[in-house]
Parts: sequence; C-alpha cells; structure tokens
Amino acid sequence: MWSNEAVNAMKLSRRQFLRFAASAAALSAARVARAQESYPTRPVHLLVGYAAGGPADTVARLTAQWLSERLGQQVIVENRVGAASNIAAEAVVRSPPDGYTLLYVTISNAVNATLYDKLSFDLSRDMVPIASITRSPGVLEVNPSFPANTVPEFIAYAKANPGKINMASAGPGSAPHLYTELFKMMTGVDLVQVHYRGSGPALPDLIAGQVHAMFDPVASSIVHIRAGKLRPLAVTTATQLEVLPDVPTVGDFVPGYEASGWYGIGAPKNTPAQIVDKLNTEINAALADPRMRALFADLGGTVLPGSPADFAKLLADETEKWGKVVRAANIKPE
Repeated sequence: MWSNEAVNAMKLSRRQFLRFAASAAALSAARVARAQESYPTRPVHLLVGYAAGGPADTVARLTAQWLSERLGQQVIVENRVGAASNIAAEAVVRSPPDGYTLLYVTISNAVNATLYDKLSFDLSRDMVPIASITRSPGVLEVNPSFPANTVPEFIAYAKANPGKINMASAGPGSAPHLYTELFKMMTGVDLVQVHYRGSGPALPDLIAGQVHAMFDPVASSIVHIRAGKLRPLAVTTATQLEVLPDVPTVGDFVPGYEASGWYGIGAPKNTPAQIVDKLNTEINAALADPRMRALFADLGGTVLPGSPADFAKLLADETEKWGKVVRAANIKPE
C-alpha cells in the first residue's frame, strides 16, 4: 500500500509535470508564432521548372527581385528543369511547409494533372496557392508569305487544304500545342502539329518558312512581330492587348475561344496562413506598382491580382478546362 504522503507526492509531481508540459507547449507555440511574424529570417528559394531566360523565368525573376526588396531577405530563383515542370513541383510539395521553398506555378501544372497518369503528387491536394501574378497572352502568327491575313482567311485556307498547314508547337502538352488543339476542336480544321523542344527552336523555323504558323506566347514573339518577321492574325485572350493594339482576338471570329498562360506562386500544404497572407500581400503590392506593371506589360503580360482563394479557383478551372482538351485530343507526354 502507498502511504498518504507518497500518494500526495505523486499527485504533486503529476501536477508539476502537466504544468511544465503546458508551459513548454505554450513556449513552443509562441516561438512558432514569432518565427511566422518575423518571416523570412533567411533566404527563400523559388523553384522554376523552366530554363533561364524564357518568358516564365523572366517574370519569376522580376517577382523574386521585388519580394527580396520587400521582405528583406533574398528570394533565390532555382531553375529545376525537367518533365514539363513536374520535377520542380515534386521538390516543392516534398519540402517543409515553412515558406522557404516556393513553387512557380504555370499553366503546365494544370495541364500535367491530366497529361501524366502516374504523378507522385496531386497539386490541388499537396500545394497551397499563394497568389497569381500575370496572364501570358498567346498570339496566332504566320510566316509573312502565308496566304492569309485574317483568322477567317486562315480557317478558309485550312478547310480548303486539310492536313497541309504545319503548326509549330513547343512540345506535346505545351501551351502552343493546347491552343492549337482547342482551335481545331472549335473550328473543325485539320492542322498538323510539328513539335519542337520549346518556342526557342520553333521560332527560327517559322521565320524561315519551314513551318507555316504557330500559337506562341506574346512575350517570346513580340520582337519578331515588331520587326515584321512574323504576321500576327489574332491574340488568344478575351480582349485585345495594349502591346498589339491593332490585332483582334481569336474570339472575335471563333466565339468562345479564349486561351492564355498564367504565372503564380504556391507553397507546400500546411504552410502557415500568416506566411501565405504575407506573401500574397507583397505580390499584390507588386502588381499594383506602376513600374512593375510596365515591366510585365513589356513582356506582353497583364497583371492578375487576387487572393489565395482566387488563385485556387483559377488553378481548378484551368485544370478542368485543359483536361478536357488533353482527353479529347488524346495528347500523350513524350
């Protein structure tokens, strides 16, 4: 039998332990809260699934520079190229949810959800959307020798010459590929896709007349359009663009057609809300800044401000939209 003194001592010890445990938990929570409030206290890494120098990388670096200045810590862009940006995405969703490893999210991530059958992650489940940044408009362009000056003329020529128009693509599942497939579905024309490893290798052949036409991001084609090396027929957005004010939209002639790329930033799931909100606030401040807006406009982009919930809806809507195109066209990754 335990004596009364022993029992009382055990009760006291238990109470002391519980008080100590509660104090330790409170202290730990306070430390976490302070860490989140003072975030970031060290460099942040932004993983980009594309090579340096392209339109996506350029927007990422402009955003990273802005965040570095506003957060007081360097935001380092890391180009993790491979598997249509899946390598970068997987690296981020497997990272600690502390706000120090972020993903540069693009339309490819929405497409990949359907394009790849056996991804080891589900971005809608494993990523927290932080903020959208810009839309990346596309343009339907042709070699200047091509016998069409408008979208109706292009469609008429395609229907009179089925299977004879070669459309350059940046690769299976790329934005130029999907824009073309959507155009085919909505117009009933027969176009031949010629796949390249990105817009960079495709544009010289388009300029040289080795292929006839291409849907390409405005950012990578605008210099050639302004130089007269390519003829723009229409932009892919719902409204006309300031950088190409005289160019109509595809939707002006193909009702309901709209396609554009977009860029944003995400983090691993369970990233604290305080960190998500802080990053969202700073990104939206960049999108409201006249200097930053002008820089994005020079790249053919339009700013896309919004909340984390807005970005989540965009990602869900785009995943559904392009999933239908991937399935209908039976697109397979290389």
